[in-house]
Order: sequence, then structure tokens, then C-alpha cells
Amino acid sequence: MPLKLTGTFAIAFIAFCFFACNRNGRRQQAIFRYNEVTGVASLDPAFAKNQSVMWVVHQLYSTLVENDEHLQTKPLLAKSWEVSADRKEYTFHLRNDVWFHDNDAFPNGKGRKMLAADVVYSLARLMDKQTASSGAWIFNNRVDTTAAFTAPDDSTFRLRLIRPFNPILGLLSMQYCSIVPKEVVEKYGKDFRSHPCGTGPFSLLAWEEGQAMVLKKNAAYFEKDSAGHPLPYLDGVKISFYDSRATEFLLFQQGEIDFINDIDPSFKDEVITRAGELRKEWQDKIVLNKHAYLNTEYLGILVDSNNALVQQSPLRLKKIRQAINYGFDRRKMMLYLRNSIGMPAESGFIPAGFPCFDSAKVKGYRYDIAKARQLVAEAGFGPGHPFPAVKLLTIPIYADFASFIAKELEDAGIRVEVEVLQKSLLLEETAKSQALFFRGSWIADYPDAENYLSVFFSGNPAPPNYTRYKNARFDALYDRALVEENDSLKQDLYRQMDRLVIEDAPVVPLWYDEVFRLVSPHIQGFHPNSLNLLELRTTQVR
Repeated sequence: MPLKLTGTFAIAFIAFCFFACNRNGRRQQAIFRYNEVTGVASLDPAFAKNQSVMWVVHQLYSTLVENDEHLQTKPLLAKSWEVSADRKEYTFHLRNDVWFHDNDAFPNGKGRKMLAADVVYSLARLMDKQTASSGAWIFNNRVDTTAAFTAPDDSTFRLRLIRPFNPILGLLSMQYCSIVPKEVVEKYGKDFRSHPCGTGPFSLLAWEEGQAMVLKKNAAYFEKDSAGHPLPYLDGVKISFYDSRATEFLLFQQGEIDFINDIDPSFKDEVITRAGELRKEWQDKIVLNKHAYLNTEYLGILVDSNNALVQQSPLRLKKIRQAINYGFDRRKMMLYLRNSIGMPAESGFIPAGFPCFDSAKVKGYRYDIAKARQLVAEAGFGPGHPFPAVKLLTIPIYADFASFIAKELEDAGIRVEVEVLQKSLLLEETAKSQALFFRGSWIADYPDAENYLSVFFSGNPAPPNYTRYKNARFDALYDRALVEENDSLKQDLYRQMDRLVIEDAPVVPLWYDEVFRLVSPHIQGFHPNSLNLLELRTTQVR
């Protein structure tokens, strides 16, 4: 059971005793240390909505399936599966060597074997309104509510869909779909958030909220490496919760934490060059890890012709939306404001990292001020008909990007006024279709490009369709892609949809993001991935 502590000294003492004194008196333990600036709100996978929660949940729990480095689905708790001829039923055959962590809810406090009934319970719990899970959308209008989840026997789990939906395996890999034991959830109720019990490579040892968290190795974890050695290699994980990025960077410099995810703008120039590489003075002290990240940063434009905001705005005109796309230099923006972290978004809305990404087949917008001016003139604006100012809504950390774009668009004759809002207010306004022109980002919920295209399917509300885009041809292609069995044909359908979005320009893609990690040299086997999950099963401390 995790210990409830009071104060930083107490958790440091517990961590010292566990990590320094176990293993027959061996003092040197393999501990991975990192800082979480935003804190951790819950350890219940039903609320694994943001990265800080997902990272810890990924250490404590397991899902039926997961994704490899190529975003292909592979077994985890399920050792294999079959799909019915009508592609509505998925039958999963479960491993028989998976055990839940020790917990007082079990007889004698010892962890029990995971069964198919646990999978049924866990996924049904997501849909239960009493749970109020932020992941309930995963199965809404997708599973057959009369027999969505069943367990014919202890090692077989079945999922029944209303209609074929190709991305379902990707959805099942999400942390929301982690498997939990019913008796532990019921024992702790709402306090399950701080009394987690899963089948993951680590279990919770101690957590002092706002101070620190300590995870310990799960000695009964089921996975082994290719040589037959048990995973994980680490003895534990220690997480601190300093809310200052400057403090975090100082701790990293002092060797108190082992990596930093991303880098704060206030000191990025001190560490990396404009080209996105380590400066010479850091090259022997830090390892820089970069990887394509499934995240597109963009500007959204409301295009619902029935909305009064749209009817009165020049943004209702496709030529103006295209002119905005042509009218600023993404490469210059990335060089000077991002130190080349990420890729200028000169293709579609789907980011680099997906199999269907092909900049030769989906051509986006590159800086062309002459073309932008031409489109503005063709739309009817000029000396006798000046362009009315449009308001661009953004949040504080992106204000400099918005100002850069607004300044560049002046040369095309497009007047943009930047308004900075708090994130919660901007989200509210976009969800209510009250934001005409806004900054946004779309991070993949699951590793299928369909997730990005769902943003433009007219049958979807806001979210995800914040722009209220509607195109009958796009919708038809989207419906076809959901049931297309041939992977190469499906990828081609994705590209066709992406081209339509770029042509109609309800969005202005800015850049395709990049996982950017500064890592201590003594950390090995710590690899970035397209979803930016914290993967520690094969990590080692040298």
C-alpha cells in the first residue's frame, strides 16, 4: 500500500530507506528522477486527460494493446485477437501471467490474477455516467450498448461495435483504457485517485501531493526483454513537483533530475542554437533527443455560414483564408521563435509521423506575399475598400507567434488584432462557436490519422470540429475510410481529405511539433516516441 506522508522531508526519508536499503543492503539503486511542473491531479486512468497524469498512469497500469515505434498496434495484456467477418466484433485472448499490484482490497493484501471480467469492468466504467470520466467519448456511439463488452471465459474478452470502426485498436491503447480491479475501485471510491492498483511495471510507494511521488518496481511484472530478463530494469521512479521551469532547469544542471521535456523559451537560446542543436558548451553534458510528435499547431477559422460572426467577416471568403496561409513565413517563424524545434507546416493538417504524411502528395502553403496580395485583391479589398480588422484570439504563451503573424500579414493588406485570453476562456469560446479566428493545437488522442480528420467531419460537434467545417465530399471520404480494410487505400483516402481541408482553408497550419528532450548522459534506453509518452520499461541508469 502507498504511504501517506506529511512534508518533503518525510517522503525523502521513505524514498531513501526504500531505494538505499533494500536488495540485501545494496545501496546503489537505479532510480529515474523527473520533475512535473503542472503536478499530478489523479492516478485514476479514467481521468488520464493530460500529459502529467498519462505519464504516471502509463507506469502503473497496462492496456490490452499498445503501439510500437512505427505506430503499429501490438499485444500487451492481450496476446492475440481476431476480428469477425462483419468487422463489428473483436475477440481478445488475454495473457494468463498478469497480476494486479498488492492491495488491502485483496485477500491477505496480495495482488490477484487479472481476468477478462476486469477488462469488461474497466471499459464499462469509462462509459458509466457515475464515473464522469473525461474519456467517456471513446466508446460513445461506437459500441453496441446491449452487449458492448463481454467475457465468455476468464481469458477471453469481446468487444462489439455498432458499425465497423478501423481506429478502435488505437483507442484501446489509450491510458483511459487501462485495466483496473473492481474491488480496489469500490474499496476506495473517489480516493481511488490516490490509491492506484494496476498491472503496470511500477506501483505507488508514496505520494505527498504538491511535493513528490515515489514509484517502486513491480517485481511481478509480466514482460521480459528479448534475452528473457524481467522488465523494468529500474528499481523506481521519483517525481518532484517544482512549479518553476527555471528551478527545474537548475535541478537538471545539478544532476538532481534526469531529463527535461521541452525547454522554456526564457533559456532556450542559452542551450540550443537557432538550428535546434545543442550549443558547444553543452554537448558533453547533455544528450538531446528529438522525435516527430503527433501534434499540429494551427490557427482555426470559424466557417459556419449560418453564424452571424462569419456572415459579417472577410474570413468567410476562401480567398482571404488562403491569403492568410500564404501571407507569413513559417520557416522564419520557426527559426527565430522556436529555434527550429518542429517542422514548418507546409503540407496538410495531418502532422509528420503518420504513415500517410507525404508532403509531395499533400501540398500546403508556403510563404508567397505576392500570391497573398493577389488573393486579397481578388476578394475585393484594396485602396477603395480597406480590409476591416479581424481579431485573433490566443493564449499568453503563444502571443509572440500571433504578433509575428499579424505583423507579416500587414504586407498582404490583412489587418489582424491580437487578443490574449486565458486558456479556459478561449476553450469555452471555441466550444460555443464564439471565436471567429483563434489559435489551437491538436495532439493525437490515438495513433491514427483519422483522429486529425475527425476535426473536420461535419457530423462532429465542437469539440472536435471547432471551425464547424462542412464539406459533403470530405464527409463521404471520411465514412469510406472508417471501413476501408486495405491499409494503402485508407492512407490515400486520408490524403484526399487532407487536400480538401487545405484547399478550403478552415485552418492555418503553423508547425508540426517535435518531442524535444534534454537527457542526462548516464540514462540509457530512454527513447522518445510520437505520442510523447514517458516510456521507462527499458530505461537504465548507468
